[in-house]
Amino acid sequence: MTTESQATAAASGAGATARFREDKHVSAATSQERVSALAGRIIKAINDTVIDEKVTYDEYNALKSWLIRVGEDGEWPLFLDVWVEHSVEEVANANRHGSKGTIEGPYYIPNAPSQNTPATLPMRDDEPGTPLLFQGQVKNVAGEPLPGALIELWHADDLGFYSQFAPGLPEWNLRGSVNADDEGKFQVNTIQPAPYQIPTDGACGALIAASGWHAWRPAHLHLKVSAPGHQLITTQLYFQGDEHVADDIASAVKPELVLAPTDRGAGNGREVTYDFILDPED
Repeated sequence: MTTESQATAAASGAGATARFREDKHVSAATSQERVSALAGRIIKAINDTVIDEKVTYDEYNALKSWLIRVGEDGEWPLFLDVWVEHSVEEVANANRHGSKGTIEGPYYIPNAPSQNTPATLPMRDDEPGTPLLFQGQVKNVAGEPLPGALIELWHADDLGFYSQFAPGLPEWNLRGSVNADDEGKFQVNTIQPAPYQIPTDGACGALIAASGWHAWRPAHLHLKVSAPGHQLITTQLYFQGDEHVADDIASAVKPELVLAPTDRGAGNGREVTYDFILDPED
């Protein structure tokens, strides 16, 4: 039987690519002028780099070969989400006054099992790791509670793997949608995720090795938080003391998103409180 620790970059990449094609709808409303401006700047930046760095034909052909491999490994979603999405997110959320957002990443799955608060994420009977109580309240920018808020939460397990992207894990392991109470408050029981390396046996790993970079992301909770009449926020929350908070390969950590859990005592794990502030819809 294949286990999660035998997950491969190619399989994970193929899954992320398939999920992207299924869930994301590409808009065709962009004008020719806008496409020309964006594509022109990207192509110019590449050519400027070639000239400035005096790129050789051997290096050019190595790049061409690597780009082909990224597609063959299904790793374009991984590459873009790790090295580009943080800038797109910064632009998208520049005008928010509420909670900070950050990247979604390639491993979101919509329509996770729904529960009312207090909730426990689906997990195995012997789920490894430190129990974590994650709680808080969803409010508007005026500080008023938002009843009916929805908290979508997903994260890696104690080995750094995501359900539906690694073999041997139950379909909805550590994924759930939680309905807050009438005061916008929520409580979710889960386990504290582990830091993990992005897949390194595929094209992205080859780039990391060739560049002498590390492949680590700090441990994090993924969240989408929404309420009627308010803008959905997509974010990640990290953990104080994680050695990769300061050098996340995805450049997604913001100081406002770092948690400081406390010990619950009596072997009950840890707990942390974090409130979300949602902006009104435009």
